[in-house]
Amino acid sequence: MAFTIDTAADGHAVVHADGELDVGNAPELRKAVAAALDARPALVVDLAAVTFMDSVSLGVLIGAYNRARENGGAFAVVCTDERVRRIFRITGLDQVFTIVDSLEAATP
Repeated sequence: MAFTIDTAADGHAVVHADGELDVGNAPELRKAVAAALDARPALVVDLAAVTFMDSVSLGVLIGAYNRARENGGAFAVVCTDERVRRIFRITGLDQVFTIVDSLEAATP
């Protein structure tokens, strides 16, 4: 899996992921998120093409959320897969993260 980083029109850094996020690629996700946050304090993690996410990857997102908030930035997640959204609901992170259905909704 390759993670890509780009910049939204409003200046947010965007990390795009696809497929399955698990312990095997969590270090790559962590690197991509760190690089994006090094460039900009506001981050959107685009999980629209993600079909599975484990607890290690969830921990990476929690770390990114904390770092963005500590630096006065913003953090949002784009998530359309119901199985992945369920993970956020079960953990209560749907009450912490801003979770939206599209990149456009994440970067108004």
